[in-house]
Amino acid sequence: MDLNTVRQIKSPLSADEVADWPSGHAWLSGGTWLMSEPQPGIDTLVDLLGLGWPALAASQAGLEIAATATIGALADFAAPPDWTAAPLLRACANALLMSFKVADVATVGGNICMSLPAGAMISLTVALDATYLLWPRSGAPRTVAAVDFVTGNHANVLRPGELLRAIHIPAASLERRFALRRASLTKLGRSAALVIGTAGLEGDFVLTITAATPRPVHLRFAAMPGAPELQAALAAAIPDDGWFDDVNGTPAYKRHLTMHFAEEIRAELAASGGDA
Repeated sequence: MDLNTVRQIKSPLSADEVADWPSGHAWLSGGTWLMSEPQPGIDTLVDLLGLGWPALAASQAGLEIAATATIGALADFAAPPDWTAAPLLRACANALLMSFKVADVATVGGNICMSLPAGAMISLTVALDATYLLWPRSGAPRTVAAVDFVTGNHANVLRPGELLRAIHIPAASLERRFALRRASLTKLGRSAALVIGTAGLEGDFVLTITAATPRPVHLRFAAMPGAPELQAALAAAIPDDGWFDDVNGTPAYKRHLTMHFAEEIRAELAASGGDA
């Protein structure tokens, strides 16, 4: 897409060089969405790639992901053997509607900041209890839990000019057991429902619902619930008007998928954990 309203591209070597944020500015990372449709309100692109952030860094504390890391690089990450949930990185990357060419350009931070219900990098990071480091144009950096970042369809807590710097996934989350279910109306279509469950060594269970709802829904249980308890918790957490209605499925369809997938995930993790 030829963005004919853009008059300049800034390439700062440090985010501190971008002190103000006039109307018409936009951060540029992979650019896969920016370049996909007209952007009449944008006249200045601020390129993040010159900041040179290391894409991925593993440590005993967990995985640090730069917002500019490509989704392809995350999918190809070779995790330590005790990170049993690491296959989720590739599974969530594969849940996105994109070619391998796009995956090698599109960024993790871009997918999160788009804040679409079907944003699978949101699904991944919420399911693994990640935190996001945000850099405002003025003031101190702040940390936000991934589950609190998206507030609705294409809406989030970012302030004007604020920058998503990094995503941190704790090692403890990456050492959990997991199960994932996803469905779309077409084989290569956008997710209508993407549900992830994780279970810890202490027997706790966490269920994350995305794509079927405007923002992620996170359910925690101290112990593996039974089927009736799980279904009741889902009904309480998501009201009848809380399901996302779009071309990828009606609310009733997405509710049915979510309830079905949730029970499949619960049963799978209960069985693999040795519980009845």
